[in-house]
Amino acid sequence: MEKYLIIIVVILGFLIWKSKYDAKSRKEKLRYQLTKQWGTVPKQEYTSEKFYSLGAYYRLKKNDKTDVDDITWNDIDMDEIFMLMNNTCSAMGEEYLYFILHQLKYNEQDLLEREHLINFFSHNEEARLKFQEILSNMGKVREISVYEYMNRLKTVPKEDNMVHYLMIISILAAISVIFFVPPFGLLLTIFAALNNIVRYYKRKSEIEAYFTVVSYIIRMLDCVKEIEACNYPELSNYREKLSKAKKSYAGFRKGARVVASKKPTGDLLDVGLDYLRMIFHFDLIKFNSMICTFENSNEDMNLMFETIGLLDSMIAVASFRVLMGEWCIPKFTDKSKKFLSVKEIYHPLLENPVKNSITQNQCVLITGSNASGKSTFIKTVAINAILAQTIHTVMADDYFASYFYVASSMALTDNLSNNESYYIVEIKSLKRILDRLNNEYPILCFVDEVLRGTNTLERIAASSQILYSFAASNALCFAATHDIELTHILEEFYSNYHFQEQVVEQEILFDYRLYEGRAVSKNAIKLLGIMGYSKEIISKAEALASHFLECGEWEKCERSEVN
Repeated sequence: MEKYLIIIVVILGFLIWKSKYDAKSRKEKLRYQLTKQWGTVPKQEYTSEKFYSLGAYYRLKKNDKTDVDDITWNDIDMDEIFMLMNNTCSAMGEEYLYFILHQLKYNEQDLLEREHLINFFSHNEEARLKFQEILSNMGKVREISVYEYMNRLKTVPKEDNMVHYLMIISILAAISVIFFVPPFGLLLTIFAALNNIVRYYKRKSEIEAYFTVVSYIIRMLDCVKEIEACNYPELSNYREKLSKAKKSYAGFRKGARVVASKKPTGDLLDVGLDYLRMIFHFDLIKFNSMICTFENSNEDMNLMFETIGLLDSMIAVASFRVLMGEWCIPKFTDKSKKFLSVKEIYHPLLENPVKNSITQNQCVLITGSNASGKSTFIKTVAINAILAQTIHTVMADDYFASYFYVASSMALTDNLSNNESYYIVEIKSLKRILDRLNNEYPILCFVDEVLRGTNTLERIAASSQILYSFAASNALCFAATHDIELTHILEEFYSNYHFQEQVVEQEILFDYRLYEGRAVSKNAIKLLGIMGYSKEIISKAEALASHFLECGEWEKCERSEVN
């Protein structure tokens, strides 16, 4: 008997040593990875389910009157911007970052608080690495929202622990029979163990998502404990918030080791614990006792979520600034005026972007041929206006503007599920912006090819009046169009800018530079030749265009003679 006890002690000793050795090795590897990944594009896989879970916190907190709406978010590819920026270490951090990028701020105080954190983590590498290590111990989860399930825990149906206690008694009784009737006791033990395992996985499957979140909350509490030990004066306010909120969960944390590992990936000791959990249901028993805590402590849990989420997301923004290299802190003017001035602004998703500058306090019409840069430019301004009022960071040499509500009507498609044509979708999209005119904050809006879904006559007539409504209100509108007529109709209300191209030796050359004035180049027909269209089509098209410019009306096409 002593021999077996010695073997058991040796095995346990080895497991404990190996667990500590692995923890040290994992910590060294993690620090190396965090250092290497700083200021780089984060490597992470995304699915539609992942994005849906990322948006859970935002959907529960969103303000329809002030936040970036879904149409604008999709128009300017903000999911791509989020992926470029998401160098967070925890599920709380990435959910909070996704929320922040939707939540426009209209006062300096909130933005300066974020700037304080970004600046601290940018200039204190050791503190930043320490916090990243702590946050990484919580890790991320796949395709469920931590915030959403945390707030659902109080609704999980309660289960009586008596059934689990009876199963523990059954397995212990079966083991005791082995000492009296070994063969029968062994069979009885196997049967009891299999019964416990089957019942374990049945219950686990019913509460799997909730169980995952409870395990995450346990790691969150460990995280808070480690943050409490970090004595950085610049973060004392956040440390105090976390410490106060954590007190509600003092009993919750006791004995929680049976439910979850201290690390999201577990360790060697957890392998042995897993077998004990399956047979003796320790984790299910503890889980059932933990559920009661959430009925009265949701507010403190949400405070911890938001505080940790803010810290983690601002670390990600600090990394994003390093990745971009060239950026500026925005400056804002009085909220009642519509004004925007940007110098050398660029698109964060382009590898070699061309920078442009513009200063305006009235609406802008942008003309030019396809692919010349119109859409990219208005997306550039829209993205950076949102980043200015969310993460206090702009991809430009200088940004000075009003606090804006930002909206767009650009990348629209037919809505087949509602049996709506492109034109119906487009006018609904524009109407939602018109409905916001003359509210508390000026609107910075972006329209790409207004009313492209209808005929030329009605398009120009209707779009001129819609664009006039923007100019006559507190909106600063950037509208890209091919309709040169609009630049004349709205000349008193819109400043004209254009992009241009050159056709040189059968090659199209774009410089992607913004120029003042309306577009003057007429290369569209020449481009047909470069694409291989017949000389007959090109010459007749040029003749028709010349006739219209001279006479103000279109000449009818004549039927070709058949030989």
